[in-house]
Amino acid sequence: MSSGPGAPSAPAPAPTTMFSSLKIRNYRLFATGQVVSNTGTWMQRIAQDWLVLSLTGSASAVGITIALQFLPMLLFGLYGGVLADRLPKRQLLVATQTAMGLTGLALAVLTLSGHVQVWHVYLTAFLLGLVTVVDNPARQSFVAEMVGPEQLANAVSLNSANFQSARLVGPAVAGVLITAVGSGYAFLLNGLSFIAPLAGLLLMRNSELHKVERAPRGKGQLREGLKYVAGRPELIWPIVLVGFIGTFGFNFPIWLSAFVNNVYHSGASTYGLLNTLMAAGSLAGALLAARRGTSRLRVLVVAAVLFGLLEIVTAFAPQFWIFAVLLVPIGMFGLTVNVTANSSIQMATEPAMRGRVMSLFMMVFVGGTPLGAPLVGWITDTYGPRIGFAAGGAVAMAAAIGVGVMLARVGGLRLKIDLRRGRRHVEFVPREQLATAA
Repeated sequence: MSSGPGAPSAPAPAPTTMFSSLKIRNYRLFATGQVVSNTGTWMQRIAQDWLVLSLTGSASAVGITIALQFLPMLLFGLYGGVLADRLPKRQLLVATQTAMGLTGLALAVLTLSGHVQVWHVYLTAFLLGLVTVVDNPARQSFVAEMVGPEQLANAVSLNSANFQSARLVGPAVAGVLITAVGSGYAFLLNGLSFIAPLAGLLLMRNSELHKVERAPRGKGQLREGLKYVAGRPELIWPIVLVGFIGTFGFNFPIWLSAFVNNVYHSGASTYGLLNTLMAAGSLAGALLAARRGTSRLRVLVVAAVLFGLLEIVTAFAPQFWIFAVLLVPIGMFGLTVNVTANSSIQMATEPAMRGRVMSLFMMVFVGGTPLGAPLVGWITDTYGPRIGFAAGGAVAMAAAIGVGVMLARVGGLRLKIDLRRGRRHVEFVPREQLATAA
């Protein structure tokens, strides 16, 4: 029924500001818990690598630990998405966050008692990876239930800002703890840090969650999820792009350590500085994405092209300070790619399929790194850090251009070039508009 002239109009949706989703109580509880546990997670990552190195004296052993932690996502990631779609996400997250806290406490007990061996670290890393298989898609898709579609892009961006803030603080705290009292206390604090997200989950109000239909138990749900993504260009092409960038463009531990050792002949403090600069750029990218409030595929493609181009330029930076400064925009555009892909995929996915789609997204982005790292490492060792870094950037940029062309074709767009002053020189326009102009 149409409303008459005197009828009150429907209230317009609240404008998105940088921190607008934090006005929602449930999400505020979630974000507070995550900033505490993310800081603990970064502490454990640093302490775990240091412990393995001190037990074995082998960098390869550190690589094995990292591979074991990411391997479950590569092997079983899609099954985690099926569980996330089938089970209530809040209760599922209580279970996964508890299990993750227990792995940290177990490693703390072994280390502080002096009984820890390298296979203990391997085992806990693998178990943590198994829990992450379910935790990641459940946590990613639960954001929509807390904030609703209007604030989804903002909340996804703030999640990334949250993670990057912890990345700035956690390693520094871990370094102080390891030096002062040893790795065991870093594991202990990480285990205890999961009390914060558990408290947040338990304090949430069910009545304020956005209800979504859960997928019923049945056969073929994994295949159904893959078929769903394959039939939607707005899902499959961003996932393909993120896969290429995650596999070939995000191997910064390899590149930065090689530049520090072989090009600039410096030490651990310089390596820490470069990581801090990149984390600062990533945090800026997350906050800018939160302020933008929308997730457009053109932003994703442009950010990915600039990300790859900057990696190529930075690889051949003639001086250290230029190399260091360029890491800030690399971090910013890399994070923009991740956040924009994440939020655009979630917004384009039906709620009942969101867990499976996000598990595929995380499997491709995170699981691709163990596959690409050996190849990127071989290129870096054989041809030098500059060629290795530039090669990763070239693959990322080529993938972004290719995906951009495919999305333009699917959307019926054509490239328009206008060299007249005061006009937008390069843009994609509908085919009909281009034909009319011609």
